[in-house]
Formats: sequence, C-alpha cells, structure tokens
Amino acid sequence: MEDAVREMARLGLPVDSATGNAFVQHYAASGTVPQMEAAYRRLKKSRLLVSTDAIRAMASAYISQRKYYKLGEFVSDVGLGRRNAGNLLWNLYLLSFAANFKMKSLQRAFLEMVGAGFRPDLTTFNIRAAAFSKMCMFWDLHLTADHMRRDGVAPDLVTHGCFVDAYLERRLARNISFAFDRLGGGAGEPAVATDAIVFEAFGKGGFHASSEVLLEATGGKRRWTYYKLLGVYLRKQHRKNQIFWNY
Repeated sequence: MEDAVREMARLGLPVDSATGNAFVQHYAASGTVPQMEAAYRRLKKSRLLVSTDAIRAMASAYISQRKYYKLGEFVSDVGLGRRNAGNLLWNLYLLSFAANFKMKSLQRAFLEMVGAGFRPDLTTFNIRAAAFSKMCMFWDLHLTADHMRRDGVAPDLVTHGCFVDAYLERRLARNISFAFDRLGGGAGEPAVATDAIVFEAFGKGGFHASSEVLLEATGGKRRWTYYKLLGVYLRKQHRKNQIFWNY
C-alpha cells in the first residue's frame, strides 16, 4: 500500500479522506502498530478527518495488544471535544484507564467528560461498571446504578452481569436481588446495547456469556427476564460447585 501512496504522490494525485482512512483501517487490521500510526499521522498531516470506522479500527488494534496507554494518547490526539463521533472518543478514553484498572484516572476522566458537556451513555456506565465489578467495588457499582437511574439510562444484560459476577465472586448470591432492585428491577426483557468494543478489552462476564447462550438456544420461544436468567445461572453455579466439592 505504501507503493500506491508513493505512486499517487508521483502523479500529483492527492490522498482523499476515503483513501487515507482506508489505509489506516488496513494497517490496523493487517499491519503493525508502527505502520498503522504512520498512516494515521499521514492522514492528520493532510488535514483530513479520521473517520469513526478508522478510530474503531485503531482502538481495536491497541486493545488487542493491550496498549491501553497508547489508546488513551490516540483518542486524546484525535480530540475529545469532537462532537460528530458521539461519545465514542470519550468512551475509548475511559476504557484506556478502566482496562488497566487505573481507578483514580478513570474517575477523573469521567468527571472531565461530564464537565465537557458530554452526557454519559450506557456504554460509558458499563465501562465503569466492568472495572468496578472486576475489583469487587460494590459501593461504586451501586453509585453507578443510582447515576444511571437519575439520568434515565436503562441497564442491559452487561450491567446486570457486572453485579452478578461481583456478588458471586464474594459469595454474596443472596444479595443479588437487592442489586437488581437498584438497577430498576430485573423484570425487564434482557438485551445487550453496550458497544462491543468493551468486550474486546474485558471479555464477557460469566452471567453475560451464559445468558447469551441460553437466549440464543431458546430462540425467542420463551419470555425471559433478568430474574429468570439469574435463577438458571445460580442453579448452574450451584451444580458446578457440588461437582467440584464431590470430586
């Protein structure tokens, strides 16, 4: 592809936005990080706007190599104040701290996001919830649920899974119904509305992954709620523990 760029330059043909972004996406998917970054710098030097697809591609490349510091630098360089990308840049910025469990930096970035006039969305909250869940930070999880309720942001399967996984990690299964109440009750129909790039960094939690398999297997033949999914998951975990101790 570099030969193509040189040939275009030799012929006096400018690299337009579509071509420049295509180079970035190509190197993000198939090249090395230095090649990808060089393509991005070339695009920026041409004063062309990096597309959301190219931003996602570069973010995925950094995440796949666990270069979270570089991810944070990249989205800051693109410009966190950019409005036509929605919350994507801010969410990736938060993810760069959350995936490294830099909790103070995560909180500071969240406050900066709100202060800059951006309204947190479901993905924003679930990035924080995923980090809090992994660290079993129950107080922060509950504050997240309260904040979501105040802002009118409905939780999804990912949010519920963050609570379930944290509570089971600390053997507090009896308290999960209390957590579901904080989320507005578990009677809603399960759905996943979180940006999938979050799973590239954190993977899918136990409750989330198990529930998705169950939902796909039943194929809409049964009406599920979060409480019903929880009941199935707890029974499965109970059987797994019995097998472990019997062994």
